[in-house]
Amino acid sequence: MFTLLRSLLAASVLALLAASGANAQDMKTHRLAIQVDQNDPAVMNLALNNAQNVLEYYRDKGEQVDVEIVAYGPGLNMLRADTSPVKEHIARMVNSGAAFPGKIVFSACNNTLQGMEKREGHSIAIISQARIVPSGVVRLMQLEEAGWSYIKP
Repeated sequence: MFTLLRSLLAASVLALLAASGANAQDMKTHRLAIQVDQNDPAVMNLALNNAQNVLEYYRDKGEQVDVEIVAYGPGLNMLRADTSPVKEHIARMVNSGAAFPGKIVFSACNNTLQGMEKREGHSIAIISQARIVPSGVVRLMQLEEAGWSYIKP
């Protein structure tokens, strides 16, 4: 009788472990890449609002999500410290990290940055919340090749 109970208990523990493992595998991280290539505050705000909506949606479901906004070409103005019409919006999103358990990353295209610096004849600062990537288009390709979903507002 004791052996039977011990076997049933072991089987139950194994079943629970298997179910936990299956649930852990089902909990994938959602990933979204957002392209900004226009110097248009409406497009920039739309990209930020899309990101915020995605972060909130998955937060409410208890699921993990990563969002990366990639700015290049005229869209790099979104991440310039001197010209960004949305830098306060970005700061609010980043500083309210408790509201967004997912991760949001802002990537600035170095190719565009170098071209702007050459044309303008001076260094250009990028907002502190952004990081510089070698190429915005290549970064988007890398994200898509890694299975990220992609939108262009």
